Amino acid sequence: MIVKTIRRYPVKSLLGEDVSGVRVTERGLDGDRVRAVLDVATGKIASAKNPRLWRGLLALHGSAVPGDEELSELLGREVRVVEVPPDGAELERSVPEEVLGKGVEADVAFTVSQVGGIAPPGTFFDFAPVHLMTTSTLAAIGELSPRGTVEAVRYRPNLVIGTDEPGFVENGWVGRELEIGDELVLQIVIPTPRCAVPTLAHGESPRDPDALRTVARHNRVDIPGLGAEPCAGVYARVLRPGAIVTGDPVRLRPAD
Repeated sequence: MIVKTIRRYPVKSLLGEDVSGVRVTERGLDGDRVRAVLDVATGKIASAKNPRLWRGLLALHGSAVPGDEELSELLGREVRVVEVPPDGAELERSVPEEVLGKGVEADVAFTVSQVGGIAPPGTFFDFAPVHLMTTSTLAAIGELSPRGTVEAVRYRPNLVIGTDEPGFVENGWVGRELEIGDELVLQIVIPTPRCAVPTLAHGESPRDPDALRTVARHNRVDIPGLGAEPCAGVYARVLRPGAIVTGDPVRLRPAD
């Protein structure tokens, strides 16, 4: 296995950027999700997981963010870009099945969760500091989808790992460790439950409801506390920091 793509997202829920190499610490990839958009009215972190309000974030590039006034005008709500999450920072996640059934403009049910999960304090991650997917999973989704393909950027992984096995191979990595390059060691924590974000337009890529619908039909995984969730990719924590570059070897440590 090798590192095919390294991608970071300087501002949460905005478009990301590919990099050829990066250092990874307990806080994730250097430069990843170091800022976020704050909804002034609610005090919540803006997230495209609530597409009715925030799908417009996915038309913007995190490396070239407008000023707060211009950004507020573009999004239709008063916002400001922050570098430190407020105490108890929360975000809204629309129920994915309702978004699929009623559309991105519908006022659907949502859940509220705290930002951070198992990531270090002061970060803007939904749950864990690293998210990765395999080329096997992306190929499986594409083959099962009516379009016959799917873009990796829809799932917003930090790392795309080149693999040869068929199917959703990283499902079997949970609880195990990955060595990447000469230094970095990750522990795979849980499969990544998918929200409505993969279905949304990402930059010039149009909407694709099947990016979620296909996963929901073919890869539901039991997540403790959540039940059977449509999953693609896995979340990881950093056990040993290190620098990585594209093309680095990836080794799955033997199970205990």
